[in-house]
Amino acid sequence: MIRGLYTAVSGMITQEARQDVITNNMANVNTVGYKGDNLSVRKFNDVLIQNYDKKVNGKNVKNVIGSLSEGSEIDVVKTVYTQGLIQSTDKPTDFALDGSGFFTVSRNMLGTEKQYYSRDGHFHVNSAGYLVNDSGDAVLAKELDNNLNTVGEPKPIYVGNNSITSDNLGNINIGDKKYKFHTVNFNNYGDLKKVGDNLYDGANPIEDNNVGVKQNSLEKSNVNVINEMVNMMTVSRTFESNQKVVQAMDETLNKAVNEVGTVR
Repeated sequence: MIRGLYTAVSGMITQEARQDVITNNMANVNTVGYKGDNLSVRKFNDVLIQNYDKKVNGKNVKNVIGSLSEGSEIDVVKTVYTQGLIQSTDKPTDFALDGSGFFTVSRNMLGTEKQYYSRDGHFHVNSAGYLVNDSGDAVLAKELDNNLNTVGEPKPIYVGNNSITSDNLGNINIGDKKYKFHTVNFNNYGDLKKVGDNLYDGANPIEDNNVGVKQNSLEKSNVNVINEMVNMMTVSRTFESNQKVVQAMDETLNKAVNEVGTVR
């Protein structure tokens, strides 16, 4: 019975963690380029149940009864990178990635500090004239030569008072200069980690110059609100069921300790 308590409580802990993931998804349903998460669950290793009630030649020997599951545990939170709906806007500094790939941003204006990656193309021009995201991180690009080949290292995009236009491959025209968004991809999306501010951190990014880019557009979150609401109700009912099991076992143990065997 004590093992049963552990099994039911582990289920409650798992459902509570799942609820946190679902709540976070629903809170970011309107976040540009947000990718929803799923919680993966696995079971604990089964416990072998045995006793020595079996007799062979008059001696008690080990008797294997079977195995007992000790419930579930949290495995890993996995991000779902499916494409979100692309919505048109009237802002020339809004960009959406069509297909796989990520924008690259830097935490400072020189591009020498940590670089992060994002699907959020809701950019604007800051007071210094540079193209930045909502957190103030500089959006990185490479300069283009006359043959539209990238040259040099990625650096912040200076817009100033000029207009900005882009084609479907992320080639940017700003005044008399041409740039290309520094877009990257990864062989294994499972190695990417969310670091807040709608950014990802990942090792070994691969420069990808063929990422589709749409100006005057934003990619919406890929979270399906209806599915998340259904998942939330399922989690709530499962948690409640485990809770009732714990209460029933607790009452049974209380009777076993305080009432069974009482002399009246």
